[in-house]
Amino acid sequence: MTELDYEQKIKELEKANRILQKKLERSENNRILLEKSNDKKENLFLNVINELRESQKTLEERSYDLEQALKKLQAMQSKLVESEKMSALGLLVAGIAHEINNPVNFIHGNLQYAAEYARDILDLLQCYQETSCSSHQVIAKKIKINDFDFIREDFIRLMKSMQYGTQRIQEIVQSLRTFSHLDEAEFKAVDIHEGINSTLMILQSRLKSQPNRPEITVIQEYGSIPLIECYAGKLNQVFLNIIKNAIDALEQKLDNEQKFYQKPGIDCLQSTFCSSHLIPTIHIITELVDSWVKIYISDNGWGMDEQVTQQIFNAFFTTKPVGKGMGLGLFISYQIIVENHQGKLEYNSTPGIGTEFVIMIPRQLRGNL
Repeated sequence: MTELDYEQKIKELEKANRILQKKLERSENNRILLEKSNDKKENLFLNVINELRESQKTLEERSYDLEQALKKLQAMQSKLVESEKMSALGLLVAGIAHEINNPVNFIHGNLQYAAEYARDILDLLQCYQETSCSSHQVIAKKIKINDFDFIREDFIRLMKSMQYGTQRIQEIVQSLRTFSHLDEAEFKAVDIHEGINSTLMILQSRLKSQPNRPEITVIQEYGSIPLIECYAGKLNQVFLNIIKNAIDALEQKLDNEQKFYQKPGIDCLQSTFCSSHLIPTIHIITELVDSWVKIYISDNGWGMDEQVTQQIFNAFFTTKPVGKGMGLGLFISYQIIVENHQGKLEYNSTPGIGTEFVIMIPRQLRGNL
């Protein structure tokens, strides 16, 4: 091969090398562009993922807010329904109390005169008996057959029992009127002890002994408390809810203990925890501390554990069986004390020992409600 051929070959190789170099440069440029494009796509993809995550988080927050709003609306609706029911009940109670009160007052007033007339007639008959019966065998026989002496004594007792009965009805009617407070101003100065007593009168049938339990003892220790400004009807509703819960707790404890001691092998007579030894008791104490009125309502019932106490003021929370409660009593009570009366509603409870609720309201409310 000649020198010329070598030079030609070298030139061809150099040309091929230049071509390969350019192709390599273009490949490198394409690689760089591809990397940049991939980085952009990756960043775009990551941005899309982050946006989706943010959207999901926002949706979850909005969903939670909507759920809470729905619960609040449901609670408010139930509260309005319950308030409307209490208002309707109060109107019904006030109406019935008014309708019963008139004839009962009439009967009670007339019984006093009837008793006096009866005494006069009996005295007259006794006088007639003493002066005329000896000469009238028919009258003497009639007196003996009808046991006039017994009638004379029992008739007076009968009149007294009727007077006591009408007096008892008057007390019940007055308790109904005091409990409803619908014939008075909604916000006024009242004696809270009258409200508690009227509530106990309303619940009297539940406090009495039942076939499966003894009577519930109510201990009242009232302090010296002046008239306080409050929404009397609403405050009585709080007393009603808390005392009803205390009765339920006592009945639950007695029922559970009776079931336990009825098990085979359990000797109730040898146990100090036997339900027959339990005296179901509700203790009500009132006192004035500085400018606060405090009402303590405690029971020696079933008590509550921590899981229950964390939710007792929540709407629709209840430990009672279906049909026994809606879970609104303490929820509404809390609103009445805290929102309507600027007060506090606290509790202390020990499972198996009992529960105490403490109602605290200022003697005078601050500002206009």
